[in-house]
Amino acid sequence: MAGCAAAVIATVLAVRKTTPANAEPAVTGGQRTFFSLSSSRKLRSELQSTRGELTLARAQVERANKIMQYSNAYNVTAGMAGSIFDASLQEGIDPDLAFRLVRVESEFNPRAVSKVGAVGLTQLMPSTAKLLQKGITRDKLFDRDTNLRLGFHFLKGLLDRYDGNLHLALLAYNRGEDAVSRDVRAGVNPGNGYDRSVIGSYKGDGISR
Repeated sequence: MAGCAAAVIATVLAVRKTTPANAEPAVTGGQRTFFSLSSSRKLRSELQSTRGELTLARAQVERANKIMQYSNAYNVTAGMAGSIFDASLQEGIDPDLAFRLVRVESEFNPRAVSKVGAVGLTQLMPSTAKLLQKGITRDKLFDRDTNLRLGFHFLKGLLDRYDGNLHLALLAYNRGEDAVSRDVRAGVNPGNGYDRSVIGSYKGDGISR
């Protein structure tokens, strides 16, 4: 694609340098060659299309590199890393935080079930999942992509509710919104260590940019 872009650019520059719009046909090697306004527009369109393809290709390469970095950092398959990466961005969650959350919640085990009945990679309670998606079943929460999408959507909603306070959002994710809000209203520290275990050395605000 880079070679194609270079060729198109060279042709456009040659046309602009040597030929005015609506020029008379030139003779090259005994053959008549036309450089017109319409051909110049066509070349510009082809150039823009090629640039778009290059931009897309660069984005795909960047995505692949980031997924491989997460795959290596957390010792998970590229498929698992790709699902977490894509789902987090789709729901507005910083992938760095998303991977930390899944590691603490389930150790990347899509079949994980807690003692209180939380399910899957993000350890969603089926009752919470039903508030997020009507008709969702417990069995469906074992589906990797479904669980990640709903779990990250839930976390994003908590970040919005607590005005971007990542610590409160994570505590509400773990303890429940009612328990955390009740402690906050009573002037009691709602912390139980969960937020710190997820955040660790993370320095962001939890939102994807």
